[in-house]
Amino acid sequence: MSEKIVITGMGIVSPLGCGIDQVWQRLTAGESGINLIDRFDVDEFPIQIAGLVPGHEQDQTAGLNPEAIVDRKERKKIDLFTLYALAAAEQALNQANWFPSERAEQMATATIIGTGIGGFPTITAAQKTLETRGVKRLSPFTAPAFLANLAAGNLSIRYGFRGPIGCPVTACAAGLQAIGDGMRIIRNGEAEVALVGGTEACVDPLSLGSFHALHALSSRNHEPTRASRPFDQDRDGFVMGEGAGLLVIETEAHALARGATPLAVLSGYGTSADAHHITSGPEDGAGGAAAIELALSQAGLSPKDIAYINAHATSTPVGDRAEIAALRKVFGEQLPNIPISSTKSATGHLLGAAGGIESVFSALAVRDDKLPPTLNLDQADDNFTDLNLVPNSAIQHKTPHALCNGLGFGGVNATLIVSKTS
Repeated sequence: MSEKIVITGMGIVSPLGCGIDQVWQRLTAGESGINLIDRFDVDEFPIQIAGLVPGHEQDQTAGLNPEAIVDRKERKKIDLFTLYALAAAEQALNQANWFPSERAEQMATATIIGTGIGGFPTITAAQKTLETRGVKRLSPFTAPAFLANLAAGNLSIRYGFRGPIGCPVTACAAGLQAIGDGMRIIRNGEAEVALVGGTEACVDPLSLGSFHALHALSSRNHEPTRASRPFDQDRDGFVMGEGAGLLVIETEAHALARGATPLAVLSGYGTSADAHHITSGPEDGAGGAAAIELALSQAGLSPKDIAYINAHATSTPVGDRAEIAALRKVFGEQLPNIPISSTKSATGHLLGAAGGIESVFSALAVRDDKLPPTLNLDQADDNFTDLNLVPNSAIQHKTPHALCNGLGFGGVNATLIVSKTS
């Protein structure tokens, strides 16, 4: 059996704030991070709500202070998705106490940070500059800011990580695929430690308008905190969110040898393709089921061992149904006995960062035997009435193994299993 891969550090930047303890407390208390957009004018826009990362001025307890992460001059060279990754990485690396100075340790550290879109606001702002002020007014940092791999690149440069570097750009499965890639790299002996996860910051008029054109977004502008309602009969689409969730992972032996504390075990990972449709999974959930089965096989677990499922469930009718179909295919008659919740009800859908922060939430559920709720679940969809969807309030529940799903446009599926350390 392969040596255990453990989490030794976690960091989070989210619509519920920044910092593991504060965000977890707010999530399990049933708070929502979704509100009216105040970053740009949406008065005449069909979508006026999102899960935005609060600033320090708005939230003095857990808001993001960019100047504490990067100085003002350097801030002009990076997009917001990179800033979020830098903030989450600082938390995770501090908790893991991993700041290698020896070249051998630097070479043994991988940096794999996924994103769905990368520096989208930089692109749209540059296009406006090009149209209104001309090509000579474009910043030389435009391309380095928007390139999707530059979150990983900037982290590698800041901390001197010289091992494998990568950036899955696989829509809403990117964060989980980055974690899976990091696990594979460690198992292959290419690195001993990996900084992994996802980051996203694309709440922008063009992205909102584009997803609105797909009829994918909730237009419940009059009650933002109740707009994201996975599994609910009255759900009308997802709410876009932003942020980053990063992990420091390594073999258990490496962690113990350097005196680090394993927080949870990454026991299994699986990924698959639907080969079906660019935006919708098959109704029978076959592709998602394949990823789950691969993760269970790698973990050496059976379906009955899973005690909690952090569902991808974004709050779209088609997507929620397909995911539950996948779960029924794998878990069968056991599924009603396994609590399932969607933390996107509190954060919105962070696209490429979703798997990053949801893997953090899954690890915390395992650590605390506490399951975060599905908010706004007033009446479950007729297809889900037999399931325990943890409506509206967190519950205590013994959780030796939790399963976390990530599904993305293009038919990509990813599943991670997080387990207790003992």
